[in-house]
Amino acid sequence: MKNWMKAKIVVVMPAYNAEKTLLKTYRDIPAGLVDKVIVVDDDSHDKTVAIAKKLHLPVFVHKKNLGYGGNKKTCYREALRMGAEIVVMIHPDYQYDATLTGELVKPIIDGRFDIMLGSRIRSRREALAGGMPLYKYLSNRFLTLIENLFLGLNLSEYHTGFRAYRREVLEKLPLDRFSDDFVFDQEILIAAHAAGFSIGEIPVPVRYFPEASSINFVRSARYGLMIILTIGKYLLTFAGIRNKIFVSKK
Repeated sequence: MKNWMKAKIVVVMPAYNAEKTLLKTYRDIPAGLVDKVIVVDDDSHDKTVAIAKKLHLPVFVHKKNLGYGGNKKTCYREALRMGAEIVVMIHPDYQYDATLTGELVKPIIDGRFDIMLGSRIRSRREALAGGMPLYKYLSNRFLTLIENLFLGLNLSEYHTGFRAYRREVLEKLPLDRFSDDFVFDQEILIAAHAAGFSIGEIPVPVRYFPEASSINFVRSARYGLMIILTIGKYLLTFAGIRNKIFVSKK
């Protein structure tokens, strides 16, 4: 396995109205660790694109809003086109500690995992002290419990915006078949698990503040229902009822 200095690492930042936090997020990415940082702008109405260009970052701009999942599809497609061996996704809202990017990718470099997640749930006290709203913490815990139960995993969080993928994962999974909405992140994890890819995690600090992006209660409830529906589709595969988002690793 290549050492981390030789593996081609591309960071993707799916951006929407991130002018207040994009620069801070970018500056926290360890110097010399990654080969490229790209920004995909989902029809922002602020200065996100101008700031990214000022940083001399490759910027891909959607002429119309394609949704959270639609943005991710462009992110991963462009990273693969650039020859990335590891793709790191960081929400550019400064909610996640990008200084930990090296720790996030190391288990992939070492061949121990195919996917790594940055988990914000180290303890209830820390999560709430970091500003995570109580209803988000409770829904996170409930959905994580359900996912662990039915997937047979033991992860502390599935809903993070700081994660890394081995190239093979993004090549094998049918990304274009996944949702353009927020449930995209869960579909990719559940489909990856179904395909036999391994998932690990590291703890990361919690940072909630006014400028950090966050979906409202109604969209959170819809997101939760869509996750349960995706788990249902996953369980149906054991009854021989295949779904278009589940594929074999081979």
